[in-house]
Amino acid sequence: MPEIAQSGRGRRATARRMPAGDKPAGSRRSDVLDRVGRALPFLAPVHLLVLSVIVLPALYVGWLSLHASTFGQEPSYVGLANYGKILSDPYFLRSLGNTLLIVVVAVHLELAAGLGIALLFASGLPGGRFLLPAVLAPYAISEVTAVAMWRFLFDLDVGPVTLAMQALSLPAIEWSVLPMHGLIIVGLLTIWLHLPFTFIILYAARLGIPGELYEAARMDGATPAQAFRRITLPLLAPAMLIALLFRYIFAFRLFSEVWLMTQGGPARSTEVVAVYLYLEAFRYNAFGTAAATAWIMVVVSLLLGAGYIWLLRRQMVSDVR
Repeated sequence: MPEIAQSGRGRRATARRMPAGDKPAGSRRSDVLDRVGRALPFLAPVHLLVLSVIVLPALYVGWLSLHASTFGQEPSYVGLANYGKILSDPYFLRSLGNTLLIVVVAVHLELAAGLGIALLFASGLPGGRFLLPAVLAPYAISEVTAVAMWRFLFDLDVGPVTLAMQALSLPAIEWSVLPMHGLIIVGLLTIWLHLPFTFIILYAARLGIPGELYEAARMDGATPAQAFRRITLPLLAPAMLIALLFRYIFAFRLFSEVWLMTQGGPARSTEVVAVYLYLEAFRYNAFGTAAATAWIMVVVSLLLGAGYIWLLRRQMVSDVR
């Protein structure tokens, strides 16, 4: 009896020590499931939209990539033959090389230009509020309009840029004849079109750096180059990685600039992977190889994204430590 009384008093004391708002784990789990159940009807339309627009088409394209298919022909299973055919096609290998060249060169030049312009505006550029719309203007122009402008500017007969280069005794950019010149024009065009995206990310990140850090560095005798290397670059690194991640993925899917500017010519020498896919699907009606090309693009984009996400996560973990 004394033990029972003490046990009862112990339970009452434990109950008194437990805060009134605390609930048993089973009760909290039940509350969470209840809230999730009430939220599901509101989330269901979004999930259905993602399922119908992204997941199901992706699965169908994956199934189609394992079949030989064209107009008037039932799809026949060929396994990985479409992938082998693509990876041994010299036109695909050339388009992949052109894509990687544009991605690596154009994206990094764009990042350097965006970083320089962002630092220039953040330093208090005179008339910055009037120059900012000029920097952002290319992002408001449609790709068709931009290509039409550039085709006129670099026209080999009457283009203002061509005439100016001739006046300076410089060779003209024969983008419609020489493949390398065509790739240069496409690279410059994609940099001009997407520079505002990179600039906005880096400019916002630079404005988020406290000015007291630069004041302290100046008081300690740091030069502007040392402040840039020790303060600006480390604190802008996450934003730079995010900008590179998105631009790598966007640039790898490059299509409009190439198709509207050169259509992959001359002799398919300026093709990129997206143009190769388009030709396979809509000119040669080879839906199986086009689907396999699409999945190769998806895999490469995922690998690029995974690498940069790993670097970004590593940077964030090192900052926390």
